Amino acid sequence: MTTIPIADTIAGLLRDGMPVRFTAYDGSATGPEDTGITLELVNERGLSYLLTAPGDLGMARAYVAGDLVVHGVHEGNPYELMTRLKDRTKFRKVSPGEIFSLVRGVGVSHLKPPAPPQQEHLPRWRRAVEGLRHSMGRDAEVISHHYDVSNAFYRHVLGPSMAYTCAVYPELGSTLEEAQYEKFDLVARKLDLRPGQRLLDVGCGWGGMVRHAAKEYGVKALGVTLSRQQADWAKEEIDREGLGDLAEVRHLDYRDVLESGFDAVSSIGLTEHIGVRNYPSYFRFLRDRLKPEGRLLNHSITRHHNRREETGAFIDRYVFPDGELIGSGTIIKEAQDAGLEVMHSENLRKHYAMTLRDWNRNLVDNWDACVAEVGIGTARVWGLYIASSRLGFEWNEIQLHQVLAVRTADDGSDGFPLRPTW
Repeated sequence: MTTIPIADTIAGLLRDGMPVRFTAYDGSATGPEDTGITLELVNERGLSYLLTAPGDLGMARAYVAGDLVVHGVHEGNPYELMTRLKDRTKFRKVSPGEIFSLVRGVGVSHLKPPAPPQQEHLPRWRRAVEGLRHSMGRDAEVISHHYDVSNAFYRHVLGPSMAYTCAVYPELGSTLEEAQYEKFDLVARKLDLRPGQRLLDVGCGWGGMVRHAAKEYGVKALGVTLSRQQADWAKEEIDREGLGDLAEVRHLDYRDVLESGFDAVSSIGLTEHIGVRNYPSYFRFLRDRLKPEGRLLNHSITRHHNRREETGAFIDRYVFPDGELIGSGTIIKEAQDAGLEVMHSENLRKHYAMTLRDWNRNLVDNWDACVAEVGIGTARVWGLYIASSRLGFEWNEIQLHQVLAVRTADDGSDGFPLRPTW
């Protein structure tokens, strides 16, 4: 039986061939030698991952498991590799004749899927047994999967702000911390926060917006998050900063908030998790929490179009289970249909690419500590996820929109001046 070189087999499946050097454990090699980056397939399990889950999922499995080793870039920042592989990890369609030759060349045993790495979440159809998508129980489980990793790990990657959302860079040379401060302050300015007002921050994370509103604007702020670790960290930080009389964070689903009459509501990075079909109830709920002339700032990742589209397998299995994205047009429509008057929309796409660049840098700088905290496999997942997301924002495949709306009073008053003040 003729044995087909493994490197040629894998390169033949990629669209437009292998853009970097690729070597395999059978001694075969392919791809240009002068790229400075080499992918090394070190064992048979890695080959089985690539063949049984063609595309980004198979490559991610092999990489996370250590069966596909990258030389020439740091595991905490494989951005240059992702740039070379862009649009090539979706394997081309293979004819029945090619499948027969492939099976004959590499052996039937390699077409039996190995168990995925422990970092991989169940596929969507398997998660159905845990409850309907975006039910309270299932949302709590998937949020825990992503956010309850390790507060220490997040501190290494996100920096002192513990802000896990797009920053806003006042200048090209601004630091990540300066940009995260500006993001929270931009939200506060758009909401026109003033001393004595009440703010509700849904999906509050580690409480960055809650603490900023209390400390910088004298606002009584309530934040809610489904992550227990986030809530515990935020409470400790509120106490440490002496903000307990103004700031509060609860471990709670936003749908369980009973208070109303808020002057403002901020939602920074929550919309991605709630599901597009739930937008009508989401915006109605937030509108009902506001007093007349109260403002809502919705900050979320968006697509560059308004078509319904599932996230890729890697993101869904390893990063954001059940995550859903749609265009800003859909967000604006649903906010309007819920009775909110949309006053302003802003795309911060380039700022998110810069934010991800800085998170990758933090991961590299703190690599040993991150690995010690969460393990090498999870650290690799994060390096891959941050770098690939950066590429998505740079190439305008995904965007970040802030949409500002108001609960206009029955007499038509909205509390806005003639021109924006922020």
